[in-house]
Amino acid sequence: MKKENTYYLGKIVKKYGLKGELLAKIDTDEPESYNKLESVFLETRGKLVPFFLNKASLHKSNTLRLDFEDVNNMEEAEALIGKSIYLPLEDLPQLDGNKFYYHEIKGYEAVDKNKEPIGIITGINDQAPQAFFIIKDKQDNEILIPVADQFIVNVDRENKKIVLDPPEGLIDIYTKK
Repeated sequence: MKKENTYYLGKIVKKYGLKGELLAKIDTDEPESYNKLESVFLETRGKLVPFFLNKASLHKSNTLRLDFEDVNNMEEAEALIGKSIYLPLEDLPQLDGNKFYYHEIKGYEAVDKNKEPIGIITGINDQAPQAFFIIKDKQDNEILIPVADQFIVNVDRENKKIVLDPPEGLIDIYTKK
């Protein structure tokens, strides 16, 4: 499985019990939907390796308890701590309305509420406390607009377009020389 065909679910953070079970912090708004996992991909030396599960269960809010088929003791479990967990993109539930996954809107055209072009979304910066759309305009300016419900008017998947209503003057900060 290629990494570009997967999405990041979380990371194995510590051992649980004495039989090789592990706890993973997962990055999701709906942790309960991952209770029935049968397999995951773990990143090992830059490659994604499939691992099969006997059981996955919600441990606490955003923590999964994982019982891997071929991990039977504490030493084997220790080797997996810190590994990133990935799942195939096709396993993601479809979103509708103005909800979207960050990876799906890359390449979408961003326009303002008056249908004036802002630019092309090149990515999302979600490393700061507030996530930002990263948009390149025709003059190659990088424009950052917060990913916030109050600024998202419409997500048009069919035409690969997002209509935004950013705060007045925000775009001018990036485009005025």
